[in-house]
Amino acid sequence: MRDRHSLARYATGAALARTGDEMAGPALLLAGLAATGSSATASALLAASTAAAAVGGPVLGALLDRSAHPGRLLAGALAGYAASLVAVLVCLGRAPAAVPLVIAAVSGLLAPALSGGWTAQLPRVASPAALPRATALDAMTFHLAALAGPALVAGAAMSYGSGPAVLTAAALLALAATAVPRPSAAAPALPASGPAAPPGRLTTDIGDGFRALVRTPVLGRVTAASVVSCAGQGVLVACTPLLGQRHLGGAGYGALLLAVLAACALAANALPTRLTRQPAPEAVFRAATFLQGAALLVAAAAGHPALLVAAVVLAGLGRGRS
Repeated sequence: MRDRHSLARYATGAALARTGDEMAGPALLLAGLAATGSSATASALLAASTAAAAVGGPVLGALLDRSAHPGRLLAGALAGYAASLVAVLVCLGRAPAAVPLVIAAVSGLLAPALSGGWTAQLPRVASPAALPRATALDAMTFHLAALAGPALVAGAAMSYGSGPAVLTAAALLALAATAVPRPSAAAPALPASGPAAPPGRLTTDIGDGFRALVRTPVLGRVTAASVVSCAGQGVLVACTPLLGQRHLGGAGYGALLLAVLAACALAANALPTRLTRQPAPEAVFRAATFLQGAALLVAAAAGHPALLVAAVVLAGLGRGRS
């Protein structure tokens, strides 16, 4: 019973945190556009956050691995992320443009706590027998957040404005900080993250991870392609408010395109493959990435709402198989 309670708490916190994270990017875009009237400034906010997340991921992961109290670090990262979003909103249009950009970058450094950082706590709340079910539950929260986050942004922005959309994202992150996983009695007694690492080895740990990519050619190629593909997806996210404004009647409607994208990706990922002969994973990845690229070209050339939505559907299908 206690194990079940710990899993429920874990899943609730994960869903709240990841929904807040999925809301954060589109909400900041809309808030930046509303406050400054500049699509370049709005896009720069998203770019600062996502670029910093690429740096923060390895560092935060290594810190969690070495921490004697990873739950406290995780809760602090969530609270800091929420506070950063509020600070960006307060500074937009009131401070020099560089100030909200720097704060957005700080929020990005903390964002990886919601993915690998949170998932890494699963062995602390689930017994070995319950771990497969807990892992499936954890994966479901990503899908739920990808669908709910953009839809909530669109609803909040269209009803109340972009500011409340940012505040809603921050509130979900703050709530999640109160539900950080705690060790369950049914879970195995683990040290914080293995044996204590010698002081001064943080950079070495991070370097070992990058060296593993270099020494494994297939992993390195797929990782590099994933980075380029994610960059393209990020460009699409940055464009959705403008696409919504131009073709759908309002920037807030652009966030709904992200919900369509997530729904199609989930559908493509869930479709059973009935082929007798399965294609090689690398071939599937290449085809899916090509489909996403072609879909983005269609979206760029779209002159009608239906064509735009069709392009987003195709991009979602490609994303789900990549």
